[in-house]
Amino acid sequence: MILRRFFSILFSPIHHLFFGLTLCVFQPIQWLSLKLGGYSTHKKSVDLLNFFLVCTYYLLGLRVSFKGNKKLPLGKSIIFVSNHQSMYDVPALIWFLRKYHAKFISKIELTKNIPSISFNLKNGGGANINRKDARQAISEILKLGERMRDKNWSVVIFPEGTRAKNGKLKDFQAGGVATLLKKVPQALVVPIAINNSWKVVQNGSILLMPGYHLLFTVLDAIDTESKTADEILIEAKEAIGKVVY
Repeated sequence: MILRRFFSILFSPIHHLFFGLTLCVFQPIQWLSLKLGGYSTHKKSVDLLNFFLVCTYYLLGLRVSFKGNKKLPLGKSIIFVSNHQSMYDVPALIWFLRKYHAKFISKIELTKNIPSISFNLKNGGGANINRKDARQAISEILKLGERMRDKNWSVVIFPEGTRAKNGKLKDFQAGGVATLLKKVPQALVVPIAINNSWKVVQNGSILLMPGYHLLFTVLDAIDTESKTADEILIEAKEAIGKVVY
């Protein structure tokens, strides 16, 4: 542990430097991509952004593995239901799920003053919700559901609501999934289990802990026929709980 702390002090500033530079460099790239090429070109720039963000993980001695998604159909809307352990979940999910046009439901506060991230949230097609305004939140999620239905997009949803700082699963809330299924009842619901992401930030977001293996496991799709959203989420949590350690 002493050695890990030493490398934390040594490598965290390097990681933060390259992570921040990547965000700053891709801010104008995203803007140009959107203006010159529309959604498809902008999406490619976002995919590339998140590839480089994931590359900065390796500066911390982290390993990243993503397994189990080879059998998922393309051109079909998928609701990916995942546990959430740290901010380091998101770039990896965007990169590894890029073929599925996976969007996110994000706090509206994130749409301001964060290079690249705020621009993408405002222009990438996801839902930006005000947690203090239930009507606005439901409206934004319904609009996302319409885009999923019309464009065969997918979504990643964190039903715990907030990050699990100790890696233990919190209660899953069915509201977001229920709202999406109203617009895309034919969507697949696919759980994703994330391991070890929380360990990177166990001492805070400044001094990151190196040397962990971030493992993302795509599990079998849930049969949603004749099931309520609550029942679907219970099944998703049980499936994820068997894999999270």
